[in-house]
Amino acid sequence: MDTIIRSIEESIITKQHILSDIELLDRIEAVANVMVQALREGKRILWCGNGGSAADAQHLAAELSGRFYYDRPPLNSEAMHCNTSYMTAVANDYGYDLIYSRMIDGACKPGDVLVGISTSGNSKNICNAFRKAKELGVITVAMTGESGGEMKSMADYLLNVPSTDTPRIQESHIMLGHIICEIVEAQMFPRV
Repeated sequence: MDTIIRSIEESIITKQHILSDIELLDRIEAVANVMVQALREGKRILWCGNGGSAADAQHLAAELSGRFYYDRPPLNSEAMHCNTSYMTAVANDYGYDLIYSRMIDGACKPGDVLVGISTSGNSKNICNAFRKAKELGVITVAMTGESGGEMKSMADYLLNVPSTDTPRIQESHIMLGHIICEIVEAQMFPRV
C-alpha cells in the first residue's frame, strides 16, 4: 500500500509543480498555437520517441489524427516509428541513431512540427532528428524531463517536466499532450 500512495503523491506533486510554473504553462499554450497554425497552413505534426515515449508519441498522434473529445475531420498527425519495415531497414543499414533524421529528410517541409519525446532529453536519434529538422525549417518541440538534456538547446519550444523520475515525467508528458490536443481540436473545429 505504501508504494501505491507514494507513487500517486509523487505524481500529484510533479503536476503541482507544472501548475505553478507560469512560463511552462505559457510554452504549452504556445505549442498548441504553433500546431494550429501549421495545420491551418496544410503542414503536419510528427511525433517521435523511444520505448514508452514512442508509445506516448503514437498515442498523441492518434488523438489528433483520429479524434479527441468529439467527432470532426482528421488532422495530419502521425508517429514516425509506425512503419516497422522502414525502421528496421534504416536501423540495420545506417544505424538506430538515424531512424528519425532520415525520415525527416525525406518527408518534412518547412513549417511542419516535430515533437520529440525523451525523458532525458539526450536520445541520440531524436537529437539527430532535431538537427535535421532545423536544416529543413521544421519547428521543433522537445518534451523532456527537468534538465531538458541536449534537446533543450535544440528545441524551438521546450516542455520540460520538473522531475527526474522517469515514470512521473512520462505521466506528465501524456497530460501535457492531452492538453495540447484539446486546445488544437477546439481551435481547429470550434463547437458552435
